[in-house]
Amino acid sequence: MSLRARHFRPRFQSLLRQFPIVCILGPRQCGKTTFVKSVLPDWRYLDLERPSDLIQVSEDPEDALHRWQRHMIFDEAQRLPALFPVLRSFVDENRSKKGRIVLLGSASPHLMRNTSESLAGRVGFLDMTPFLAEEVPDRGRLWIRGGFPEAYLQNSDSRRTDWFEAYTRTFIERDLHQLGIEVSPVQMRKLMSMLAHVHGGLWNASELAGSLGVSYHTVNRYVEILEQTFLIRRLPPYFANLSKRLVKSPKVYFRDSGLLHYFLGVATKEDLDVHPKKGASWEGFVLEQVLGWLSLRGAAMEAYFWRTGTGSEVDLMLKKGRRLIPIEIKRHSSPQKSDVTGLVSCMADLGLKEGYVIRPGGENYSLGGGVRVITLNQLESVLSA
Repeated sequence: MSLRARHFRPRFQSLLRQFPIVCILGPRQCGKTTFVKSVLPDWRYLDLERPSDLIQVSEDPEDALHRWQRHMIFDEAQRLPALFPVLRSFVDENRSKKGRIVLLGSASPHLMRNTSESLAGRVGFLDMTPFLAEEVPDRGRLWIRGGFPEAYLQNSDSRRTDWFEAYTRTFIERDLHQLGIEVSPVQMRKLMSMLAHVHGGLWNASELAGSLGVSYHTVNRYVEILEQTFLIRRLPPYFANLSKRLVKSPKVYFRDSGLLHYFLGVATKEDLDVHPKKGASWEGFVLEQVLGWLSLRGAAMEAYFWRTGTGSEVDLMLKKGRRLIPIEIKRHSSPQKSDVTGLVSCMADLGLKEGYVIRPGGENYSLGGGVRVITLNQLESVLSA
């Protein structure tokens, strides 16, 4: 299958020109290693999960850096916390020299504490996602299979299911332990299955805790771990000084639709077509496409959702400075104004002049009152304005 080039290259090269160290973060198996090797084929590459590579650095990191004196890539950098303070000293010897070190990691800066603490002001961050819609030829396949390259490219549904089984097992039983996180593998797997069934809904830790037989503190800790390893997103609500009561709980989503479908038991397009979570799955898929597009362009927009106590809701609110863009996500091919009453109500409450409805395809058209129906591709020009 012919794939398009990953779209992270311009952002990555820009960061290399600005910082001596660039850290690429993203979930396991999203394509970080393949990407960085394709962009920097002549750099020295060390995988710190490989014992032979780890031993070259772990005994005396300072000596190793000064011996090599060349551009270096350290994969799974969180495996060697002692490396970070040494990197700080190394780049401080010549702070004006940019683009010297690349770190790859599958955990957030919060979990990779040494990155943010030791290398403050010296490192630029690139958040990398699995495949985005503009990087693959078949958006329908991407929605069903998800964007992890190995899952997207499998030649059968059963092999894709097998891949996700191996992926989740490795994540739960090995990766979390290597990050110093001790969790019950059985409880974590049960929680991920429960999260799939509340995907796109309001976060309620107490409800899930009761079903798991643990405290809500434990559930919150587990979900924070899933957030910081880029598998789950909690989208916060937007607040405004209005007389209406607004929902204060975040919404929870799987960040990859393929992983969501694995935990829902959805293996084929036919399975998805009749599944009650089809609409929520599409909503989460489009949400991640929008936020991924913003991230790879370094666009400083904050993301929220809107929901009143009476149930009036907008799926996505993007905020940049004083500009607020409400977006409703619909699977329907031809949404009408009666389908987006929450969007219309939100625009009236907040005095907004523009609002958008994203549908799967077709020409854009107006519903009046500043509401336009557009596609995911057409949203790019809106956000670039």
